[in-house]
Amino acid sequence: MLLRIYEENPNPKFIEQAVDVLKKGGVIIYPTDTVYGIGCDITNQKAIERVCKIRGLKPEKSNLSFICYDLTDISQYTKPFDTAVFRVLKKTLPGPFTFIFNASSQVPKLLSTKKKTVGIRVPDNNIVREIVKELGNPIVTSSIRDEDDIIEYSTDPELIYEKYQDLVDLVIDGGYGGNVASTIVDVTSGEFAVIREGKGDLEEYL
Repeated sequence: MLLRIYEENPNPKFIEQAVDVLKKGGVIIYPTDTVYGIGCDITNQKAIERVCKIRGLKPEKSNLSFICYDLTDISQYTKPFDTAVFRVLKKTLPGPFTFIFNASSQVPKLLSTKKKTVGIRVPDNNIVREIVKELGNPIVTSSIRDEDDIIEYSTDPELIYEKYQDLVDLVIDGGYGGNVASTIVDVTSGEFAVIREGKGDLEEYL
């Protein structure tokens, strides 16, 4: 199913529809403030396995991130971090960053992984944040990549739908997506280490 939702004023009925799909163990494709993402409810193990299969990833080794509504969700999934880190998070989020934290004991249970870290996203996009808020917990996310060597990320929701309609339960058309992924910042040591330059410029906030 392809569902058009406008970011400026997301229709609550459509948000509910997307949440309903997630609650039933569905996999959805949605816009973020960077590239289109694919994801599911973090509490549904079968759905997480489906996301990994669609993306060609091994669940135990995959670098899946969580999309949270805001900073209040984060502490459940990360080990405590200091106020200097928190201050930067407050300035950068919502925004085009993925922060890598030391994971709390909650994460391996959710992801069936031995990974000791977790990526956290709070995208500056009302559609996906309203979905997460209504769902009541984060969603697991991975970027939609394109097989084309030149175009790394698919940006046209209709083309994404054509490609994935038989693999996922819902594609949300939130307009054209970007083709630059989020900036990944590792904060596991308490310092800020940019491990992938993307759309966000961390220097502006330090």
